Formats: sequence, C-alpha cells, structure tokens
Amino acid sequence: MYAIIDIETTGGSAVYERITEIAVFIYDGEKVVDQFTSLVNPERPIPYYITKLTGINDQMVERAPTFEQLASKIDQITEGCFFVAHNVTFDYNFVREEFRRIGFKYERKTLCTVRLSRKLIPGHRSYSLGNLCQEIGINVKDRHRAAGDALATVKLFELLLSADPSLAHQIAHQLPNGMPVHLLERLPESTGVYYFYDENNGLIYIGKSINIKERVLSHFYNRSGKKAQEIKRLIHNIDFELTGSDLIAQLKESDEIKQHKPLFNSSQKRPVSGYGICVTIDQNGYQSLKVIKNPSDHIPHASYSNKAMAQQELEALCEKYFLCRKINGLQETGGACFQHGLGICLGACVGREEPESYNRRTREALKQFDYIHQNMIILDKGRTMNEKSVVMIENGKYLGFGYIDLTYFGGSMDEFRDCIKNQEDNRDIQKIINGYLLKNKVEKVITF
Repeated sequence: MYAIIDIETTGGSAVYERITEIAVFIYDGEKVVDQFTSLVNPERPIPYYITKLTGINDQMVERAPTFEQLASKIDQITEGCFFVAHNVTFDYNFVREEFRRIGFKYERKTLCTVRLSRKLIPGHRSYSLGNLCQEIGINVKDRHRAAGDALATVKLFELLLSADPSLAHQIAHQLPNGMPVHLLERLPESTGVYYFYDENNGLIYIGKSINIKERVLSHFYNRSGKKAQEIKRLIHNIDFELTGSDLIAQLKESDEIKQHKPLFNSSQKRPVSGYGICVTIDQNGYQSLKVIKNPSDHIPHASYSNKAMAQQELEALCEKYFLCRKINGLQETGGACFQHGLGICLGACVGREEPESYNRRTREALKQFDYIHQNMIILDKGRTMNEKSVVMIENGKYLGFGYIDLTYFGGSMDEFRDCIKNQEDNRDIQKIINGYLLKNKVEKVITF
C-alpha cells in the first residue's frame, strides 16, 4: 500500500515552519482505496508570498484543526504504507517534525517520485511536478494545493508502475539500483550464510541467518546508518549457501570473513594468529603465561590480532587469579613485583609461594580458554531430512565441521573425522561454540 501525500506549508524549513494543508491518497497499486484532505491551522501567520502561491490565507485556516488534532488520523491512514511524494524528503520531514513537536515518533518507508521519474522516464528538461506533468500529459487541477498536487502524483505513480512492471516488487523490498528481482525470488527461508557482491563481483559482505530471505530483505528496508546505506548503494548480486544448523552458519560466517575480509565486515575479519598466550615452565617450576608473537614452537591457548589485546587479556587474568606479572612477563624487576607490595601477588616472584599452589591458580585461569568438553562431537540439523551436521573438538582443539548422510553412516570415529572440513581454531570460534552450547539445544553432544 502507498500513501501518496502532498502538503502546503508556511515556508521551506521543516524545523521553523508549519503545515497549512495536507492531502493523503491511499493507493493499492491499482486504484485509490481511501483518501483524506484537510486544511491545517499552523498557529502562526501565513506569509504573503505563500498566500500568493497557494491561495491559502490566515482566514481560511483560522478555524481549521491543528496538526495535533489531525495526527491520529494521519498516523492511522498511513500505517503500513510507503510514504510517497514528489520530492519526498520535503513532505516527509515536515510531517515527521510535526509529530515530533507533539511528542510522537513517526516513521515510514519513503519513496520519491522525482527519483523514480528520472530513472524510468529519462530525458525531460525538468522533473518538477508541474513541468513534468505538462510534458507527459497529466492534467493538474488546483496546482499548489495539497489535493491537486497529490492526485497528480497518484497519476504519475501509476504511469511509473506501468513503465516497469517489476517496480512494485522492487519497491516492496526496497531493492538497490541494479538488483534484479529474480535474485530475491530464489532466496530460501532457511538457515545458512549469504554473500553480497558489487558490480565487479567483489565480495563486500557476508552474513548468516536462520531465515536467509528475511534477513537479506532487512538490509534493503530504510536503514539510516551510513554503513547500511553504502551496502545498499554498492550491492549488485547475492548468493547463499545452506547450512541447516545455525551453529554451522555462525562457524562458516566467522571463517569466511577472516579468509575473504569483505569490505563491510569489521568485527571478525581481523587476523587472529599474530600473537598468542602460551604456557611455559620457568626454572623454579612456576607455570608462566607469556605473550608470544607468531607462536610456532608453542600451542597458544588463545590468539589475538595484536600484542596490546593479548597483554590486556593477560593483565586481566593476573588481576582476577592473583598471578604474578613478573613471572608472566608483564614487568621487569630484579626483586618482587610491584603487586606483591600491594598484596595482590602472593609472592611467587620471590619464592614465597609454592609452585604447586601458584600453578593451581594458573590452571584455573586457563580454563576460560577451554572448550566445554575437550573431546566432543556436536550433532545437529543437516541441510536435508537424512543428514546431520557435525562439529568436532579433539584434544581441546576445534577441527572443523561437516555433514554425514545417515543412509550410509556406521557410527565410527573415523567416519566422523572423514566428514570434517578442516578449519582454523581461534578465540572467536571458541566463543561461538561455547556460547551456542550454553544458550541453545543441539540434537546430541557425544564426548569421547
């Protein structure tokens, strides 16, 4: 449904001026099904030049309802509709500002017939409503009155819909320029990962959802953020891959963002293996947690994109578990660490705490980097009725994910391992798996 609207005002600024007349025609794509027109008391004098342009004077609006008295009707009649106008920014900003003045938030998806006209009927010398209608043969009665201009916009909108039969579908989903409708029609309402490409087939965004079609469409609705608008501007193609399991979708999304580093994915595309927190044993038998760059001789308990992030994590562990910053390489001193004087370090740095006692706390600290089970297979939904998804953790390390066909599956560990597509283990993956198991039910967790 489309609410095709025109207003008359006391001037050009939505912030400082007021509406003097409003007309709303509700159009269902074929015909006008409802309408509403009213003068509006602006509660201020109408400038002479405005009266000369529109014919609306102070006497005409003196006993007209204020916008506040009309607000409920305007909100009701336009609910669930696109807000359509010729130069829609002007009309929409005025209506929204009038609602704001009386303490209400008014939001509608907008559609501009000026922009549509430039795209679908190019080549005209002017796209003002009066000039354009004159050139294409639309008769405008009562020019510069809300009802006359709104009705002319209805006729223009009808012409635009007939010029492009797919326009109504594109409008319904707010498709970006250059986006073929058939790309949306093929999107499934199923779980998986989706991919946005620019006009040069460059990958610009990766996302995941339990309903791919619904999630993709949400990108095209009126979203005010700069990033959302830029994605809409650049996207020309969409692809997807079903995963069946939401857990697999999250793991796949995380892995592919790190591999491909799409332009608009920022949260997970950082490299994860630049620095690691590793465990060594010092000459006195104390377990030492050290930040190591590109650890190859040690298996890191956690990986980070830069040294500062790793050190920040290690500082937090030292504080929480009363670990020694000197032993863990965060302070260089010939005697006791600074925290020992404050009573935070229990004295391992000067031999006043036994290694067994200190190492017990170190092991507790390291548990936060562990998977819920050190050896487990997570079974969940597959992409078909006869398939299951598989996620495998072995010896505390994420091996990857895959799928098994129940028709031919015998249940052996070798069959589980053979179906796995190997993937990198990192802190993001651990957070995804542990968080998912804590908050969601999977079909089965097998420990071994």
